[in-house]
Amino acid sequence: MERRVAVTGTRSIGDAPDDELAGAFETYLRPFADPTAQFLVGGASGVDTAALQWLAKNTEAALTVVVPCRILDQPAGSVEVIETLRDQGRLAVVELGATLLGKAAYHARDRWIVDRSDLVIGFPRGSESGGGGTWYTLAYAAEQGKVRVIVPLAAGAPA
Repeated sequence: MERRVAVTGTRSIGDAPDDELAGAFETYLRPFADPTAQFLVGGASGVDTAALQWLAKNTEAALTVVVPCRILDQPAGSVEVIETLRDQGRLAVVELGATLLGKAAYHARDRWIVDRSDLVIGFPRGSESGGGGTWYTLAYAAEQGKVRVIVPLAAGAPA
């Protein structure tokens, strides 16, 4: 049976060292990344893009990126990663086609991902307990009765 895992996390991972983030992915994504797994990830900068890159390099799991509008509406660095992985046949893309990019569109994307997942792994900044898209997604997952793994990243990362 295929396991579907949603990954969500902060866009502001600035001061989180690459080795810390890679270590977090190794510890908390790897156990769920067998070849029958599917990971659903947003197309934002920060944890979303870093997780896509790490999963593509280190696992054989199926990868799907979900964006609220179109790929081209994502941050430039994220677009480059998404297009490269898609061109390599490593990534499926879902464009939800929102007409206005904003909080409502991002929340709709987050709900779409959670609704199609069995497990949600969140990487919020520090030990903050609310606010932002990561916590919105984790709260929605809780409302849906989904299993959640919460992995706080370095609190020193800039907002």
